[in-house]
Amino acid sequence: MKRITPFLLFMLFISFTTSAQHNLTKRWSTDTTLATPESVLFDAQNKILYVSLINGPNDQADGKGGVAKVDLNGKILDTNWVTGLNAPKGLGKYGNTLYAADLNEVAVIDIASGKVTKKMTVDGAQFLNDIAVDAKGNVYVSDTRTGKVHKIENGTVTTYLENLKNPNGLLALGNDLYVLASGSLYKAGADKKLTTIAEGMDASTDGVEQVKPGEYIVSCWNGVVYYVKADGSTQQLLDTRADKTNSADIGYDANNKIVYVPTFFRNGVVAYQLQ
Repeated sequence: MKRITPFLLFMLFISFTTSAQHNLTKRWSTDTTLATPESVLFDAQNKILYVSLINGPNDQADGKGGVAKVDLNGKILDTNWVTGLNAPKGLGKYGNTLYAADLNEVAVIDIASGKVTKKMTVDGAQFLNDIAVDAKGNVYVSDTRTGKVHKIENGTVTTYLENLKNPNGLLALGNDLYVLASGSLYKAGADKKLTTIAEGMDASTDGVEQVKPGEYIVSCWNGVVYYVKADGSTQQLLDTRADKTNSADIGYDANNKIVYVPTFFRNGVVAYQLQ
């Protein structure tokens, strides 16, 4: 009888993990009173979802935008938790502070009170879109229209990456920053050099979350959600383009493997179980 060598076992393991299929099963959906929800952020500490609400055109400073609170069963708790923003999109959290990308500003929100304590202007910004916060509290924010990613460190704004094609979704892990841009997922190391992780996805790539090291969930505004595997291949998990339901900047509960999808023009959030 032939023996299975450790190398062969390793190759079989790699083959199994990279070929494994995943799926999304709907758990719940909110009612449709969320005014153009763009981003969902899962807050494990407070067991709550924050949802950015554009509430109008996505590029106008009209003061109608805000942030809502939704519980983990899909009940909308407060659609007016934060008000007075313009067209808020990506959200990020560090400690007791929430950050919201709002056209050419980053709004700083005290979570305990729901009050905006500060607005940091990003000079030259046109369409700030997603936010990621690293373990040190540094804030990264993408500007889709100028092709840049900015970094805010100790209140100082600098340009971190540039010459990107429609950058949107961001994810900060260790010293690396992951960036979604026009259907591709890139990793920028501490040296800021880009490595392609996955490509060939719908060009409207929007939100990215890590499932486990080397594997990610990616949403696309047009209505597609992908699973990115460790070998860079992608599996389509969701496609709601036919009924014109968007899937904007997703949130993710890593412990329970629940994906939260804001539906934008459908004015709600849908929760899916990832398997």
